[in-house]
Amino acid sequence: MTFENRLTKLGLFPSFIIYISASILMLLQTKYLIPYLSRITGQETILFWFIVAGLGIFTPLIILGVVILKKEGFKINNSTITSRLRFRKLTRSDLLWTLSGFIAIAVLSGFVMKIISFFIGQFDHSPSFMTFEPLTKGRYWLLLVWFPYWVLNILGEEFIWRGVMLPRQELVFGKATWIIHGFGWGLFHVAFGWKLMITLIPIIFIQSFVVQKTKNTWTGVLLHAGINGPSFIAISLGLL
Repeated sequence: MTFENRLTKLGLFPSFIIYISASILMLLQTKYLIPYLSRITGQETILFWFIVAGLGIFTPLIILGVVILKKEGFKINNSTITSRLRFRKLTRSDLLWTLSGFIAIAVLSGFVMKIISFFIGQFDHSPSFMTFEPLTKGRYWLLLVWFPYWVLNILGEEFIWRGVMLPRQELVFGKATWIIHGFGWGLFHVAFGWKLMITLIPIIFIQSFVVQKTKNTWTGVLLHAGINGPSFIAISLGLL
């Protein structure tokens, strides 16, 4: 029996139970826990976003993904990683789709931000718990906290959303899966506020489409990490 034949369908209701539960978890931690920790320690909220999100949001997503795989009867081994989770060797076609995704996301994200600016003027789309001044002497250590958070962020989301859930959703929604998947992934980001959620629309749907098209989870990792990581470094160094 192939890996595909062992998969069970993941329909709309169970999919959104997972999306909504993860969204509520993030909302509670960003609304209450992070401000509380910042207030009692006097440290920047961005520090606690790295810690709380890494350990309290993305690590649980990884654990949930492992539990789901175990329930499906899969062992965590190379065969599961490459065939079930679709972390396959990247082909030339995969790389071309990824590059096209980067370009489309960059162009459309810039367009979306200009549209928002046209209606409401200049705006800061970062939520309060992510707002911080460019790093200065004595604060560069924050990058050491950011890096493991970034790894957990990319690994946690791509593992659960694209590796575990997407293949099962494709059995139900077929070619339209990326649309349903994108809406669910967008819902996960409710805690970020409407301005950032709107600016995330291009990456949310384009990345979902590219991963479904290539059936290779690495394309999602490249897109997610390639946009998330360099943009944070540029902001932290005052380049953006």
